[in-house]
Amino acid sequence: MTPSRDDLIDFIYAEARMLDEGHFSQWLDLWQPDGIYWMPLDYKQTDPDCITSLLYEDQFMLRLRVERLEGARTFSQKPKSRCHHVIQRPFVDVFEPEENRYQTNTSMHYVETRLDEQFLLALTAVHDLTVVDGALRIANKRVDLLNSDAAFGNIQLLP
Repeated sequence: MTPSRDDLIDFIYAEARMLDEGHFSQWLDLWQPDGIYWMPLDYKQTDPDCITSLLYEDQFMLRLRVERLEGARTFSQKPKSRCHHVIQRPFVDVFEPEENRYQTNTSMHYVETRLDEQFLLALTAVHDLTVVDGALRIANKRVDLLNSDAAFGNIQLLP
């Protein structure tokens, strides 16, 4: 399968909907086994290893996060947090079918709520995508918060 640009864009919309609807286990299935979810701490940060990040999670850590979110004994999630992504149409920045390499760039507003608390984040998400067994998969995802240097409470879900 060689995806079209529209296939890449539809994939990003589908991922956002999956997260908004709380289908976190299905969301994990979108990932390559060696994929990394990265949320830098510094604006324009280039190094996740020598500079602290807000998140830098491999599949093991993402699975732990999802198990916690879906767990019956996670009392901090009673009632559960909910989220809503409002995304602009993604740009396709890299389209290299011969290399099986694709990259999208999506600006969005992310709202997370639980009980009486609600917060809004403005962010840009960069997805590195690849095709595996005929399906698009996330190789890596980088989420840059517009105000990454602000003091944050707990971000429970996944922008």
